[in-house]
This record gives sequence, structure tokens and C-alpha cells, in this order.
Amino acid sequence: MRKSLKNIHLWLSIPTGILISVICLSGAALVFERDITQALNPHLYRTEKPQEGKFLKPSELVRHIERQIPDPLTLASLQIPGTPDGVCMASFKETGKKTLSVNPYTGEINGWTENHPFFQTMRKLHRWLMDPPPQKGEKSVGKIIVGTSTLLMAIILITGLAIWIPRTRKSLKNRLRVSCTKGWRRFWYDSHVSLGFYATLFLLVMALTGLTWSFGWYRNAAYSLFGGQDTSKSHGEKRQKEKDSATTDFKVWDQVYTRLLTHYPEHKTITLSAGEAQVDPYPASSMRKNDRIQFDPRNGEIKKIIPYSQTPRSQTLKGWFYAFHTGSWGGMTTKILYFLVALIGGTLPLSGYYLWIRRKFYK
Repeated sequence: MRKSLKNIHLWLSIPTGILISVICLSGAALVFERDITQALNPHLYRTEKPQEGKFLKPSELVRHIERQIPDPLTLASLQIPGTPDGVCMASFKETGKKTLSVNPYTGEINGWTENHPFFQTMRKLHRWLMDPPPQKGEKSVGKIIVGTSTLLMAIILITGLAIWIPRTRKSLKNRLRVSCTKGWRRFWYDSHVSLGFYATLFLLVMALTGLTWSFGWYRNAAYSLFGGQDTSKSHGEKRQKEKDSATTDFKVWDQVYTRLLTHYPEHKTITLSAGEAQVDPYPASSMRKNDRIQFDPRNGEIKKIIPYSQTPRSQTLKGWFYAFHTGSWGGMTTKILYFLVALIGGTLPLSGYYLWIRRKFYK
């Protein structure tokens, strides 16, 4: 049995090892994308509070935005910060995930938020091997290769863990440490065996959560396993929301915002859109746990508040999978941990190739 597991581990690793290294190392580069992007562009994410200043009303912010944007864009949502040094983020129907940073005190536009070209390249490499699908949700050769390699990576990790299990206490002691004084071959062997053991659990979490973006059948199975299902808004709902956003009375947002401030005196952000608002009531949390608020678009009356704890699991699972895939669930501590683990994951195939070549050709 042990010999069979070794063969499975070896012959799956040889053809996929380089791909796994590319996926892990590009993933490591993406761990701190948000932090680095904000550090490089502080004016887009932070503002200085005036001595006696207060936030403009949502309708006033919208008016300032419309005056400064040359192109006719349809405002989809306005995110207002819960801290005095935060900025507003305006999103538009025509710009996708690209958002506009706005000073909440003056309505002055700070600029568009954009991903740095380096991180754009790393993301294409990590998810699609530089071969992105023509449209969201569609397939491409690169996407299939990444998904297949990630699935095989999970099998390689499990077989590697089974092989790792020592037979004696002395072997256990050796397999938990890396020797730096017994030559390069022993160093790379210990690195492969010991560091691989320490990183296996986290690499498995990354692989098994990452597969939800590669295969629809896997995503449906994973959602079902955790008591949810992969749902998306119908075309009718999307068309209705687009229609509502085109006829929004932004003065109603002023009333909604005032009422939400009373209900949520402390919060991270309040996001207003057509007929609905979202509030992240946990300023210190590294995860988005939004309460959803439905309001009457005619007078701003709050109709229903759906706390995050009562949100259907099918709508929260994607956020949880993303958080556990990227390491953002525990803040900076888990980000650093995931970064180190991803680096180890990228070097494991390389140390494995080294050991295999030495054994195969330099006996």
C-alpha cells in the first residue's frame, strides 16, 4: 500500500509540479495585493478630517460626482465609510469592479481605483495561466489546466501525508525538523518532508476552496456539502435593479443614511444602492459580514433588516470560501501565514524534482 501511494505521489507530481509551483508562487504574490495597493495609493483610501468637518449627505456627494465625471455613467452604489479618515467609493453600472474614490467631506474626486499591472499579471497567471476565458463563467484552456492541476495537487498532498507517517519515534523526530549541517541533499530532503508536513493542511484548504472557481460541478457539490447552493440573480431581477438605479431619487438616500446611522452608531461601511443598503457593522473585522436593509425607494422608510446571521448560507458561502482561500479570514496574522505556506507550496515540487533526479540519475 505504501509503495502504491509513493508511485501515485511521484507520477502525479512529475507532470504537474511546475504548474503547481507557478500557481502557488503567483498566489503568494497576491496575498498582500490589497495592502500594497493601498500603501502605494494612500490618497485613494485615506483622507484627512477637517477641523470641524462632517460628511456631506449622500445626495450632495452624488451631485458633486456627477459634476466632475465627463462621461455619462449610471451610479450603481455609494459606499460611505464609518471612520473619519475613510473615503467614499462610488461604483457604476458601466465600470464593473472599478470604483471611484471620493472625499466624503468635500465631494472632490480622488481618482479611480485600479489594480496594479503586476497584480493583474499574477492573477491571470494564478487563475488561468495567462489564458483568461472570454467572459466571466466561461471556460478556457488555461482555466481547465489550473483547475486540473489544483485537483491533482490535493491528491498529491494527501498521498504525501500518508507517506510521511513515520514508523518509529526516531523517524518522527527526524521528519519534524530540517537539518542544515548534513549536506544539500539532506537539506532538500528535510525541506520537502518536514516543511511539506507543516504546510499540508493549509495547502489543502487553499486547493479545495480554490477549486470552486475552476469547476461548476465542484462548486455545486461544495456548496451542497455546507448546506447551501450556488445561486445567482435571475435576469428579471437584474433588469429590475438596473431600471431602479436609473430612476433613483438620491435625496431618499439621505433619509436612509440618517436612519442607519441611528441604528448602527458604529460600523465599517454603509453602502447605498437602489432599494437596498448594506451595512458592515463590525469595524474591526477583516471579513465582510454585511447586514442587508430593504427600504422604500419613494420615501426611504426601512422595510426590513436582514442581519448577516440570518442571511441564507448560499449567499455567504462564496465569501467564506474566498476568505479561507486567500487567508483574509484572520487579518494580517493569517495573511502572513498563508504567504509563507504558499511559498513553501511553490518550492515543494522543486525540491521533489531535485530529489527524484538525484535518485534517478546520480545513484
